[in-house]
Amino acid sequence: MTIEVRPATEFDDVRTMVGPKRPDAESCWCLSYRVPGKVNRELHREARGEYVRELMQQGPPGVLAYEGDEVVGWAAIHPRADTSFATNRKIPHVDDLDVWSLWCVRVRPGHRGQGIAHHLIEDAVEYARSQGAPAVEAYPVDNDGAKVDLTMAYVGTRALFERAGFAKAADTDSVLNRFPRVLMRLSLS
Repeated sequence: MTIEVRPATEFDDVRTMVGPKRPDAESCWCLSYRVPGKVNRELHREARGEYVRELMQQGPPGVLAYEGDEVVGWAAIHPRADTSFATNRKIPHVDDLDVWSLWCVRVRPGHRGQGIAHHLIEDAVEYARSQGAPAVEAYPVDNDGAKVDLTMAYVGTRALFERAGFAKAADTDSVLNRFPRVLMRLSLS
């Protein structure tokens, strides 16, 4: 299996990874942290996908993993200043660097357990580096090896990010699926 990760420039592939199965269904579209809360709450159904299409005109909203021509994974990464992490009261800022946030890692069913999440994180970091990011932050759960519900696994685990070279930079006041989230950081300088 050869996995290629590249910036997310194909809307249909982004839709495959984060859009709903039915166009009229509610779905995250990975906007929950990407846009201000008020905007996120006002967007429904097809409007969410159209908003993502508009965001993509400003640049890739993340990276996609491919096995051949098939999209098999997604990671959302963007400058923290343009995300809700910029003002999130539960996730601290450890300094004033213009860091990038990596907040969602998804692998399609049937492709999990093959190391694709590792490729996504590694190449998301490289994409951020190529855009001048001084560091990348992630906000995974600290689950101490316990099973994480698949609907909440998108944030990743502390161990996953440690294997990618990230180190714990701070505790947070955020909890997901009963697990505390930690702020992990990888310096790129």
